[in-house]
Amino acid sequence: MADLEAILTDLDAESRDVDGLVAGLPEPDWARPTPAEGWTIAHQIAHLHWTDEKALLAARRPDDFGEELKRALVAVDAYADQGAAELAPTRPAELLERWRRGRADLRDALAAVPAGTKLPWYGPPMSAASMATARMMETWAHGQDIADALGVERAPTARLRHIARFGVRTRDFAFALHSLAAPTEEFRVELTAPDGSRWTFGPEDATQRVTGSALGFCLIVTQRRHPADTDVRAEGESAQEWLGLAQAFAGPPGKGREPGQFA
Repeated sequence: MADLEAILTDLDAESRDVDGLVAGLPEPDWARPTPAEGWTIAHQIAHLHWTDEKALLAARRPDDFGEELKRALVAVDAYADQGAAELAPTRPAELLERWRRGRADLRDALAAVPAGTKLPWYGPPMSAASMATARMMETWAHGQDIADALGVERAPTARLRHIARFGVRTRDFAFALHSLAAPTEEFRVELTAPDGSRWTFGPEDATQRVTGSALGFCLIVTQRRHPADTDVRAEGESAQEWLGLAQAFAGPPGKGREPGQFA
């Protein structure tokens, strides 16, 4: 069983790292464009705050989340964009403070969720531990967009293990987003961790295999790099197909990044 407190502690650390990227930015720099089309740095932080607020709703008032889903279904593709666009014009200092308060509230709310409880979400319902992992995945991914906009290279950490595991667990979800039947067999995923150790998932004798760095794999499943621009390789037709459509985040199929965009 996942250790919720450990995940929340790592989420705090990931959030602080992203916070550190923007806390000292001059106000005009918040308008810098990021690799996400139409999104500035302000949009990225606005989205993190907006999504934390939705997760807080799911954790504290799950019975009210049905109305949230109805609103999301009306807007579909544009829903998350609308949320970011509404908050992005907020003064940077205020937006940053709102995100800080919101993520602290969410931490407390997730820590208080009774064991075994499933929280509603835009994708499948999730445990508090899975919700915390999803928030870390998004925080890291949008932090990557900010780092790319600033030309900053972030050192990978052991926290990537949470994201890698989440990416593996969302394999079938990614196929479903593209109206494809998920493979019936398990895949073997072997990743080189930042400290040089190996993280492995799935049966050792699986014929469908994915290998490479944990960083590369996390960049793929969060759609921050095209698979061709990473060191991750797939053996087997189904594994190769998965790398082309992998998506660890909820919502409609993402556009991903073009090959060579960060060469």
